Amino acid sequence: MKKTSVKRRVFDIIQIGNQNDTASHVFDIFLVCVIILNITAMFLETFDELRAWHGVFNVVETVTVLVFCVEYILRIWTAEYLFPGESRGRAVWKFLRSYDGVIDLLTILPFFFLSGFVVFRMLRVVRIFHLFRINAQYDSFNVIKSVLYEKRNQIASSVFIIVILMLASSLFLYSVEHEAQPQAFRNALSGIWWSVSTLLTVGYGDIYPITALGKAMAIVITFLGVGVVAIPTGIISAGFVEQYTKMQQETPALTGELTTLTIGVDSAWQDRAVKDIEEEYHIDIVLIKRKGKVSAAKAHYVVKVGDQVAYL
Repeated sequence: MKKTSVKRRVFDIIQIGNQNDTASHVFDIFLVCVIILNITAMFLETFDELRAWHGVFNVVETVTVLVFCVEYILRIWTAEYLFPGESRGRAVWKFLRSYDGVIDLLTILPFFFLSGFVVFRMLRVVRIFHLFRINAQYDSFNVIKSVLYEKRNQIASSVFIIVILMLASSLFLYSVEHEAQPQAFRNALSGIWWSVSTLLTVGYGDIYPITALGKAMAIVITFLGVGVVAIPTGIISAGFVEQYTKMQQETPALTGELTTLTIGVDSAWQDRAVKDIEEEYHIDIVLIKRKGKVSAAKAHYVVKVGDQVAYL
């Protein structure tokens, strides 16, 4: 029983963005500091001028990676609380193949086996964003995810058009420039680099047409590139407008139906998880206000005395 309560407490602490728990919030800040130290050491190691400090950077890197390893092990150990209702083995497997589980593994492995993939540690920066999450349903990151998902077909179509235009322009430039500069345009695919830099309006200038017909076609392709690249940008921008309009329309209706309850010492809800309360009373707990901070009610949150709970 004691072991179970300890495991539950560890799970509550290591949960990212659990602002209702002081220990969890402190752990988040500690983890952010560790991530920043790790990435800083990784960057500073690349400077020859700081070679005398490379020993210190290696120590910092080793210690911070060990912290990542401990955190990863703890998340595996407490996986059954992350996926309630699943068996121990299935919960662990779900975590290992989840987004957070894969990111955690990719940021640890390069230190031991894949030194060439050290850049994967930058993925840990995503963890920092969780500290700025207040409402799990309407925070910025979920809005971005929702927009990309809802507009996935249109975005895929626009990317397909870009790829086709890129291949066509490469093939055309090869046909008109191969004889004039065979080293730059050796085959139909050798002009891909030129096509990408032209269509995306970067224009590095390392490969360019020198024939009159090639230059004329390059002008046309450049103008087409401006329009084609603007297509996915417009789709995503329109998606953001639609998403925020929908949020503004839904929020007033939601607010009018909410019931607020302050948890007292004699409340049957105190020291119970949000998920358990919702299942027993057939309600949907939306927000919890604790010590002046309002946050979305997640399933694993434990309601405490003095909390203000808003539910439907």
